[in-house]
Amino acid sequence: MNKLFLKLLIVSAFTATNFFEAQLFRTKDRMDNLEGVDDQKLSYGFFLNANQYDYKIVLDPKYGIDGQRNLVQSKTNYSFGAGLIGRMRLNDNFDLRLEPGLQFVDRDLTFDTQSNDKYSAGTTTNPPFTPLALTDADKYRKVKSTYLDIPLLLEFHGDRWYNSRPYAAAGINYSVNLQSNSSSTDDNQQGIFRSTSTNFGWTAEIGIQFYFSRFKLTPAFRGTFFTNNELVSDNPGTPPYWAAAISTMQTRAFLFVLKFE
Repeated sequence: MNKLFLKLLIVSAFTATNFFEAQLFRTKDRMDNLEGVDDQKLSYGFFLNANQYDYKIVLDPKYGIDGQRNLVQSKTNYSFGAGLIGRMRLNDNFDLRLEPGLQFVDRDLTFDTQSNDKYSAGTTTNPPFTPLALTDADKYRKVKSTYLDIPLLLEFHGDRWYNSRPYAAAGINYSVNLQSNSSSTDDNQQGIFRSTSTNFGWTAEIGIQFYFSRFKLTPAFRGTFFTNNELVSDNPGTPPYWAAAISTMQTRAFLFVLKFE
């Protein structure tokens, strides 16, 4: 499903470029499209995007690092998302945008933490635990997330050049992970990786708006960075092979977005 969506997104972008030379970059006898559309106080649209979500992980110095070796690794996968656009004109150069969307995310975490058996007798700050022989399934967690992401962006755009206009935007995000497992009573010892359901962050974006006869198409690149620690600790008594090996875990995401307005 993800590969099919990405192929459709690429085909859509390629098809759109076929119009650019004729409608955007050929200046002779060309009329400006959608004149006055940006003067509307309110407008709306939708977007499609490809995404790459990853975790920025800070490891626990005792359980997450063995000498010079990091015991926890994060691997990202490509996925997709979609959402709606609401725009409010502030003045000739600034717009306010609300762009709620759903982001479907897959990430892989690997816990090579069997060496933490050496702490099984306990320390002055950590209780003893019974060592486990970790299987491949114990060491691997596929973290599936569905984020309801709600960014509020302040957009600054330059002057329109024929049928195109560059812009940059930045703002704040409120994001709800609908697959966080945060309320689960099971933890990693039962194969359940838990993270926070409510998250906050900031977003920056750049792109170019292209004006066609019936709609405005905007290809853009967006970066989103969560500011809160998303890690939910394992239950008391769970050996320190999983969540205990991580101090903080924060999402960082990069998106290629196609907006239609």
